[in-house]
Amino acid sequence: MTDVAVAGGGPGGMVLAYLLARAGIPVTLLESRQDFDRDFRGDSLHPWTLELFDELGLADDLLALPHHPARYFRFHTPSGEVTTADYGKVRSKYPYVALMPQARFLDFVAERAKRLPGFELKLGAKVTGLLDGGGARYRDADGEHELSATLTVAADGRFSRIRKLAGLPAHSLGAQTDLLWFRLPRHDTDPPDADVDLFFGRHHYVGLLSGPVDWQIGYSLPKGGYPAVREAGVEPIRAFLREHLPWLGDRVDLLTDMNQTTLLSVDISRVERWHRPGLLLIGDAAHVISPVGGNGILMAVQDAVAAANRLVGPLRAGTLTEDDLAAVQRDREPSIIEVQAQQVRTEKRVAAARERGRPIAPPAFLKLLTAIPGIRGRAARSNAYGPRPPSLDPAVLAVPA
Repeated sequence: MTDVAVAGGGPGGMVLAYLLARAGIPVTLLESRQDFDRDFRGDSLHPWTLELFDELGLADDLLALPHHPARYFRFHTPSGEVTTADYGKVRSKYPYVALMPQARFLDFVAERAKRLPGFELKLGAKVTGLLDGGGARYRDADGEHELSATLTVAADGRFSRIRKLAGLPAHSLGAQTDLLWFRLPRHDTDPPDADVDLFFGRHHYVGLLSGPVDWQIGYSLPKGGYPAVREAGVEPIRAFLREHLPWLGDRVDLLTDMNQTTLLSVDISRVERWHRPGLLLIGDAAHVISPVGGNGILMAVQDAVAAANRLVGPLRAGTLTEDDLAAVQRDREPSIIEVQAQQVRTEKRVAAARERGRPIAPPAFLKLLTAIPGIRGRAARSNAYGPRPPSLDPAVLAVPA
Protein backbone atom coordinates (compact mmCIF):
# COMPACT_ATOMS: atom_id res chain seq x y z
CA MET A 1 0.00 0.00 0.00
CA THR A 2 1.21 3.49 -0.87
CA ASP A 3 -0.42 6.88 -0.93
CA VAL A 4 0.51 7.54 -4.58
CA ALA A 5 1.51 5.20 -7.41
CA VAL A 6 3.19 7.04 -10.30
CA ALA A 7 3.45 5.06 -13.53
CA GLY A 8 6.21 6.26 -15.81
CA GLY A 9 9.69 7.50 -14.97
CA GLY A 10 9.92 10.31 -17.52
CA PRO A 11 10.49 13.94 -16.47
CA GLY A 12 6.90 14.57 -15.33
CA GLY A 13 6.49 11.37 -13.35
CA MET A 14 9.97 11.49 -11.85
CA VAL A 15 9.72 15.12 -10.70
CA LEU A 16 6.22 14.62 -9.28
CA ALA A 17 7.35 11.52 -7.38
CA TYR A 18 10.32 13.47 -5.99
CA LEU A 19 8.15 16.41 -4.91
CA LEU A 20 5.57 14.17 -3.24
CA ALA A 21 8.22 12.18 -1.39
CA ARG A 22 9.94 15.38 -0.30
CA ALA A 23 6.57 16.59 1.03
CA GLY A 24 6.36 13.46 3.16
CA ILE A 25 3.85 11.61 0.96
CA PRO A 26 4.64 7.90 0.45
CA VAL A 27 5.04 7.34 -3.29
CA THR A 28 5.99 4.38 -5.47
CA LEU A 29 7.28 4.99 -8.99
CA LEU A 30 6.66 2.16 -11.48
CA GLU A 31 8.95 2.29 -14.53
CA SER A 32 8.49 -0.36 -17.21
CA ARG A 33 12.11 -0.24 -18.37
CA GLN A 34 15.12 -1.50 -16.44
CA ASP A 35 16.84 1.88 -16.73
CA PHE A 36 16.33 5.38 -18.14
CA ASP A 37 18.85 5.06 -20.96
CA ARG A 38 16.65 5.70 -24.00
CA ASP A 39 18.03 7.53 -26.99
CA PHE A 40 16.49 10.43 -28.93
CA ARG A 41 14.33 11.89 -26.22
CA GLY A 42 13.97 15.54 -25.31
CA ASP A 43 17.19 16.86 -23.80
CA SER A 44 16.23 20.50 -23.11
CA LEU A 45 16.19 21.88 -19.58
CA HIS A 46 14.79 25.41 -19.83
CA PRO A 47 15.58 28.29 -17.43
CA TRP A 48 12.28 27.72 -15.59
CA THR A 49 13.27 24.09 -14.92
CA LEU A 50 16.73 25.08 -13.74
CA GLU A 51 15.23 27.73 -11.45
CA LEU A 52 12.92 25.07 -9.97
CA PHE A 53 15.89 22.83 -9.24
CA ASP A 54 17.70 25.79 -7.71
CA GLU A 55 14.71 26.29 -5.41
CA LEU A 56 14.97 22.61 -4.48
CA GLY A 57 18.68 23.01 -3.74
CA LEU A 58 19.64 20.66 -6.57
CA ALA A 59 20.69 22.91 -9.46
CA ASP A 60 24.42 23.07 -8.72
CA ASP A 61 24.76 19.29 -8.56
CA LEU A 62 22.55 18.83 -11.62
CA LEU A 63 24.60 21.26 -13.69
CA ALA A 64 27.82 19.59 -12.61
CA LEU A 65 26.76 16.82 -15.02
CA PRO A 66 27.93 17.15 -18.64
CA HIS A 67 25.66 19.47 -20.60
CA HIS A 68 25.75 22.20 -23.24
CA PRO A 69 24.43 25.67 -22.31
CA ALA A 70 22.56 26.80 -25.44
CA ARG A 71 22.12 30.55 -25.75
CA TYR A 72 20.61 30.97 -29.22
CA PHE A 73 17.80 29.54 -31.32
CA ARG A 74 18.47 30.14 -35.02
CA PHE A 75 16.82 29.57 -38.39
CA HIS A 76 19.08 29.06 -41.41
CA THR A 77 16.93 29.94 -44.41
CA PRO A 78 17.48 30.31 -48.18
CA SER A 79 17.66 34.07 -47.63
CA GLY A 80 20.06 34.00 -44.69
CA GLU A 81 20.41 33.29 -40.99
CA VAL A 82 17.81 34.51 -38.49
CA THR A 83 18.37 34.46 -34.72
CA THR A 84 14.88 34.19 -33.27
CA ALA A 85 15.71 33.87 -29.57
CA ASP A 86 18.61 34.95 -27.38
CA TYR A 87 18.41 33.33 -23.95
CA GLY A 88 21.31 35.45 -22.78
CA LYS A 89 18.80 38.30 -22.55
CA VAL A 90 16.51 36.38 -20.17
CA ARG A 91 16.68 37.77 -16.64
CA SER A 92 17.49 34.53 -14.90
CA LYS A 93 20.25 32.96 -12.89
CA TYR A 94 20.31 30.48 -15.79
CA PRO A 95 20.13 32.49 -19.05
CA TYR A 96 20.39 29.47 -21.33
CA VAL A 97 18.81 26.12 -22.16
CA ALA A 98 20.85 23.26 -20.71
CA LEU A 99 21.07 20.49 -23.30
CA MET A 100 21.64 17.36 -21.24
CA PRO A 101 20.96 13.72 -22.16
CA GLN A 102 17.62 12.94 -20.58
CA ALA A 103 18.89 9.68 -19.11
CA ARG A 104 21.42 11.62 -17.03
CA PHE A 105 18.71 14.01 -15.83
CA LEU A 106 16.38 11.18 -14.83
CA ASP A 107 19.15 9.20 -13.13
CA PHE A 108 20.03 12.31 -11.13
CA VAL A 109 16.47 12.95 -9.92
CA ALA A 110 15.94 9.25 -9.14
CA GLU A 111 19.14 9.12 -7.09
CA ARG A 112 18.07 12.17 -5.06
CA ALA A 113 14.55 10.77 -4.62
CA LYS A 114 15.95 7.49 -3.26
CA ARG A 115 17.43 9.48 -0.36
CA LEU A 116 13.89 10.37 0.78
CA PRO A 117 12.20 7.93 3.19
CA GLY A 118 8.84 7.84 1.44
CA PHE A 119 10.10 7.09 -2.09
CA GLU A 120 10.30 3.66 -3.72
CA LEU A 121 11.40 2.99 -7.31
CA LYS A 122 10.45 -0.23 -9.07
CA LEU A 123 12.26 -0.72 -12.39
CA GLY A 124 11.08 -3.26 -14.93
CA ALA A 125 7.54 -2.89 -13.54
CA LYS A 126 5.01 -2.86 -16.37
CA VAL A 127 1.49 -1.79 -15.46
CA THR A 128 -1.06 -4.36 -16.65
CA GLY A 129 -4.25 -3.12 -15.02
CA LEU A 130 -5.95 -0.73 -12.62
CA LEU A 131 -7.36 -1.80 -9.26
CA ASP A 132 -10.97 -1.04 -8.46
CA GLY A 133 -10.09 0.30 -5.03
CA GLY A 134 -7.21 2.43 -6.31
CA GLY A 135 -3.74 1.56 -7.46
CA ALA A 136 -2.33 -0.61 -10.20
CA ARG A 137 -1.53 -4.16 -11.15
CA TYR A 138 1.96 -4.62 -12.55
CA ARG A 139 4.29 -7.33 -13.78
CA ASP A 140 8.03 -7.59 -13.19
CA ALA A 141 10.65 -10.34 -13.26
CA ASP A 142 9.11 -11.89 -10.16
CA GLY A 143 5.60 -12.13 -11.62
CA GLU A 144 2.31 -10.28 -11.12
CA HIS A 145 1.76 -7.84 -8.25
CA GLU A 146 -0.87 -5.46 -6.96
CA LEU A 147 -0.06 -2.03 -5.54
CA SER A 148 -2.92 -0.39 -3.68
CA ALA A 149 -2.85 3.42 -3.66
CA THR A 150 -5.04 6.37 -2.82
CA LEU A 151 -4.03 7.99 -6.13
CA THR A 152 -2.56 6.62 -9.34
CA VAL A 153 -0.78 9.07 -11.65
CA ALA A 154 -0.35 8.14 -15.31
CA ALA A 155 2.90 9.70 -16.49
CA ASP A 156 3.63 6.89 -18.92
CA GLY A 157 3.98 8.93 -22.08
CA ARG A 158 2.32 9.42 -25.42
CA PHE A 159 1.38 5.74 -25.77
CA SER A 160 0.06 5.62 -22.20
CA ARG A 161 -1.07 2.16 -21.18
CA ILE A 162 -2.99 3.56 -18.23
CA ARG A 163 -4.83 6.07 -20.40
CA LYS A 164 -6.11 3.18 -22.52
CA LEU A 165 -7.02 1.08 -19.48
CA ALA A 166 -8.96 4.02 -18.07
CA GLY A 167 -10.84 4.67 -21.31
CA LEU A 168 -9.61 8.27 -21.63
CA PRO A 169 -8.77 8.65 -25.34
CA ALA A 170 -6.44 11.28 -26.78
CA HIS A 171 -7.71 13.31 -29.74
CA SER A 172 -5.27 14.23 -32.50
CA LEU A 173 -4.92 17.89 -33.43
CA GLY A 174 -3.30 17.20 -36.79
CA ALA A 175 0.49 16.80 -36.88
CA GLN A 176 1.82 16.98 -40.47
CA THR A 177 5.48 16.04 -40.00
CA ASP A 178 7.60 13.14 -38.81
CA LEU A 179 11.25 13.28 -37.80
CA LEU A 180 14.14 10.92 -38.36
CA TRP A 181 16.68 11.25 -35.53
CA PHE A 182 20.34 10.28 -35.53
CA ARG A 183 23.62 11.43 -34.01
CA LEU A 184 26.96 12.54 -35.41
CA PRO A 185 30.11 13.22 -33.35
CA ARG A 186 31.00 16.71 -32.27
CA HIS A 187 34.46 18.10 -33.07
CA ASP A 188 36.39 20.91 -31.40
CA THR A 189 36.48 22.75 -34.74
CA ASP A 190 32.67 22.87 -35.06
CA PRO A 191 31.03 26.32 -34.97
CA PRO A 192 31.24 27.41 -31.32
CA ASP A 193 27.95 29.31 -31.46
CA ALA A 194 25.88 26.42 -32.82
CA ASP A 195 23.23 25.66 -30.20
CA VAL A 196 19.69 24.92 -31.32
CA ASP A 197 19.46 25.50 -35.06
CA LEU A 198 17.00 24.73 -37.86
CA PHE A 199 18.25 24.43 -41.44
CA PHE A 200 15.60 24.77 -44.15
CA GLY A 201 15.66 23.23 -47.63
CA ARG A 202 13.09 22.85 -50.39
CA HIS A 203 11.48 19.63 -49.20
CA HIS A 204 12.95 19.08 -45.76
CA TYR A 205 14.39 20.86 -42.78
CA VAL A 206 16.90 19.64 -40.23
CA GLY A 207 16.91 20.38 -36.51
CA LEU A 208 20.34 20.45 -34.85
CA LEU A 209 20.77 20.09 -31.08
CA SER A 210 24.18 20.49 -29.47
CA GLY A 211 25.35 18.07 -26.82
CA PRO A 212 28.46 17.47 -24.72
CA VAL A 213 30.00 14.96 -27.18
CA ASP A 214 27.75 14.81 -30.24
CA TRP A 215 25.06 16.46 -32.35
CA GLN A 216 21.51 15.22 -32.25
CA ILE A 217 19.98 15.71 -35.68
CA GLY A 218 16.33 15.53 -36.72
CA TYR A 219 15.54 15.21 -40.43
CA SER A 220 11.96 16.17 -41.29
CA LEU A 221 9.70 14.22 -43.61
CA PRO A 222 6.00 14.38 -44.47
CA LYS A 223 3.67 12.54 -42.09
CA GLY A 224 3.60 8.93 -43.24
CA GLY A 225 6.54 9.48 -45.59
CA TYR A 226 8.95 7.11 -43.85
CA PRO A 227 8.61 4.12 -46.26
CA ALA A 228 9.74 6.27 -49.21
CA VAL A 229 12.62 7.78 -47.20
CA ARG A 230 13.73 4.34 -46.04
CA GLU A 231 13.67 3.00 -49.59
CA ALA A 232 15.81 5.93 -50.77
CA GLY A 233 18.36 5.21 -48.04
CA VAL A 234 20.77 7.54 -46.28
CA GLU A 235 22.35 9.26 -49.30
CA PRO A 236 19.61 11.95 -49.69
CA ILE A 237 20.01 12.75 -45.99
CA ARG A 238 23.78 12.97 -46.32
CA ALA A 239 23.40 15.17 -49.40
CA PHE A 240 21.12 17.55 -47.47
CA LEU A 241 23.69 17.82 -44.69
CA ARG A 242 26.55 18.44 -47.12
CA GLU A 243 24.57 21.25 -48.76
CA HIS A 244 23.11 22.96 -45.71
CA LEU A 245 25.63 22.07 -42.96
CA PRO A 246 28.91 21.80 -44.88
CA TRP A 247 30.98 21.79 -41.69
CA LEU A 248 29.48 18.35 -40.96
CA GLY A 249 30.67 17.11 -44.36
CA ASP A 250 33.73 15.37 -42.92
CA ARG A 251 31.56 12.94 -40.93
CA VAL A 252 28.27 12.50 -42.77
CA ASP A 253 29.61 9.25 -44.22
CA LEU A 254 29.43 7.82 -40.69
CA LEU A 255 25.70 7.61 -41.36
CA THR A 256 25.79 4.41 -43.40
CA ASP A 257 22.50 2.69 -42.72
CA MET A 258 18.89 3.60 -41.96
CA ASN A 259 19.15 1.39 -38.89
CA GLN A 260 21.27 4.16 -37.36
CA THR A 261 18.18 6.39 -37.39
CA THR A 262 15.10 6.45 -35.17
CA LEU A 263 11.70 7.47 -36.49
CA LEU A 264 9.73 9.86 -34.31
CA SER A 265 6.13 9.89 -35.47
CA VAL A 266 5.25 13.43 -34.43
CA ASP A 267 1.92 13.83 -32.67
CA ILE A 268 -0.02 16.72 -31.20
CA SER A 269 -2.98 15.46 -29.21
CA ARG A 270 -4.88 16.04 -26.00
CA VAL A 271 -7.16 14.11 -23.68
CA GLU A 272 -10.48 15.81 -22.98
CA ARG A 273 -10.57 14.77 -19.32
CA TRP A 274 -7.29 14.14 -17.51
CA HIS A 275 -8.79 12.40 -14.50
CA ARG A 276 -11.31 10.04 -13.03
CA PRO A 277 -11.73 9.10 -9.34
CA GLY A 278 -8.34 8.06 -7.99
CA LEU A 279 -6.54 8.63 -11.31
CA LEU A 280 -4.72 11.62 -12.83
CA LEU A 281 -2.95 11.94 -16.21
CA ILE A 282 0.00 14.32 -16.66
CA GLY A 283 2.62 15.01 -19.32
CA ASP A 284 2.34 13.25 -22.65
CA ALA A 285 -0.19 10.84 -21.18
CA ALA A 286 -2.59 13.81 -21.00
CA HIS A 287 -1.31 15.95 -23.89
CA VAL A 288 1.29 15.07 -26.49
CA ILE A 289 3.61 17.98 -27.33
CA SER A 290 5.49 17.99 -30.65
CA PRO A 291 9.25 18.68 -30.73
CA VAL A 292 8.55 22.20 -32.07
CA GLY A 293 10.03 24.59 -29.51
CA GLY A 294 11.73 21.80 -27.59
CA ASN A 295 9.43 22.33 -24.59
CA GLY A 296 8.10 18.83 -23.94
CA ILE A 297 10.13 18.45 -20.73
CA LEU A 298 9.14 21.95 -19.64
CA MET A 299 5.42 21.21 -20.00
CA ALA A 300 5.72 17.85 -18.21
CA VAL A 301 7.67 19.25 -15.26
CA GLN A 302 5.24 22.17 -14.97
CA ASP A 303 2.42 19.60 -14.83
CA ALA A 304 4.29 17.92 -11.98
CA VAL A 305 4.62 21.17 -10.03
CA ALA A 306 0.96 22.07 -10.57
CA ALA A 307 -0.06 18.59 -9.44
CA ALA A 308 2.10 18.73 -6.32
CA ASN A 309 0.68 22.14 -5.45
CA ARG A 310 -2.88 20.84 -5.62
CA LEU A 311 -2.45 17.34 -4.20
CA VAL A 312 -0.06 17.54 -1.26
CA GLY A 313 -2.54 19.21 1.12
CA PRO A 314 -5.46 16.82 0.45
CA LEU A 315 -3.14 13.79 0.52
CA ARG A 316 -1.74 14.85 3.89
CA ALA A 317 -5.23 15.41 5.26
CA GLY A 318 -6.68 12.23 3.73
CA THR A 319 -9.37 14.26 1.94
CA LEU A 320 -8.39 13.80 -1.71
CA THR A 321 -11.34 13.95 -4.13
CA GLU A 322 -11.73 14.09 -7.89
CA ASP A 323 -12.29 17.84 -7.57
CA ASP A 324 -8.62 18.12 -6.55
CA LEU A 325 -7.60 16.22 -9.68
CA ALA A 326 -9.84 18.38 -11.86
CA ALA A 327 -8.13 21.45 -10.40
CA VAL A 328 -4.80 20.25 -11.80
CA GLN A 329 -6.29 20.13 -15.28
CA ARG A 330 -7.87 23.57 -14.84
CA ASP A 331 -4.51 24.97 -13.82
CA ARG A 332 -2.56 23.48 -16.73
CA GLU A 333 -4.90 23.07 -19.66
CA PRO A 334 -4.93 26.73 -20.83
CA SER A 335 -1.13 26.68 -21.14
CA ILE A 336 -1.17 23.39 -23.02
CA ILE A 337 -3.86 24.62 -25.40
CA GLU A 338 -1.78 27.71 -26.19
CA VAL A 339 1.42 25.76 -26.80
CA GLN A 340 -0.30 23.15 -28.96
CA ALA A 341 -2.14 25.80 -31.00
CA GLN A 342 1.18 27.39 -31.93
CA GLN A 343 2.60 24.01 -32.87
CA VAL A 344 -0.42 23.22 -35.06
CA ARG A 345 0.01 26.55 -36.88
CA THR A 346 3.66 25.72 -37.56
CA GLU A 347 2.75 22.25 -38.82
CA LYS A 348 0.18 23.72 -41.22
CA ARG A 349 2.70 26.21 -42.62
CA VAL A 350 5.20 23.42 -43.30
CA ALA A 351 2.53 21.21 -44.91
CA ALA A 352 1.32 24.09 -47.12
CA ALA A 353 4.86 24.78 -48.33
CA ARG A 354 5.30 21.12 -49.27
CA GLU A 355 2.01 21.01 -51.15
CA ARG A 356 2.91 24.12 -53.18
CA GLY A 357 6.43 22.96 -53.91
CA ARG A 358 7.91 25.94 -52.14
CA PRO A 359 10.99 25.91 -49.90
CA ILE A 360 10.15 25.03 -46.32
CA ALA A 361 11.04 28.20 -44.45
CA PRO A 362 9.69 30.54 -41.78
CA PRO A 363 7.74 33.67 -42.83
CA ALA A 364 9.81 36.17 -44.83
CA PHE A 365 9.06 39.01 -42.39
CA LEU A 366 10.68 37.09 -39.50
CA LYS A 367 14.12 38.53 -40.22
CA LEU A 368 12.76 42.07 -39.99
CA LEU A 369 10.76 41.26 -36.88
CA THR A 370 13.68 39.74 -34.98
CA ALA A 371 15.82 42.78 -35.77
CA ILE A 372 13.56 44.93 -33.57
CA PRO A 373 15.28 45.59 -30.23
CA GLY A 374 13.98 43.36 -27.48
CA ILE A 375 12.19 40.84 -29.70
CA ARG A 376 14.83 38.13 -29.40
CA GLY A 377 14.86 38.42 -25.62
CA ARG A 378 11.06 38.42 -25.47
CA ALA A 379 10.90 35.30 -27.65
CA ALA A 380 13.51 33.59 -25.50
CA ARG A 381 11.62 34.39 -22.31
CA SER A 382 8.38 33.08 -23.79
CA ASN A 383 10.04 29.77 -24.62
CA ALA A 384 12.08 29.70 -21.39
CA TYR A 385 9.02 29.78 -19.14
CA GLY A 386 6.03 28.88 -21.29
CA PRO A 387 2.62 30.48 -20.84
CA ARG A 388 1.46 30.98 -17.24
CA PRO A 389 4.22 28.92 -15.56
CA PRO A 390 3.33 27.59 -12.10
CA SER A 391 5.31 28.49 -8.99
CA LEU A 392 6.06 25.77 -6.46
CA ASP A 393 3.90 26.23 -3.37
CA PRO A 394 6.23 26.50 -0.35
CA ALA A 395 3.80 24.25 1.54
CA VAL A 396 4.95 21.36 -0.66
CA LEU A 397 8.40 21.52 0.92
CA ALA A 398 7.17 22.21 4.45
CA VAL A 399 7.13 18.64 5.75
CA PRO A 400 4.88 18.31 8.83
CA ALA A 401 6.68 17.47 12.05
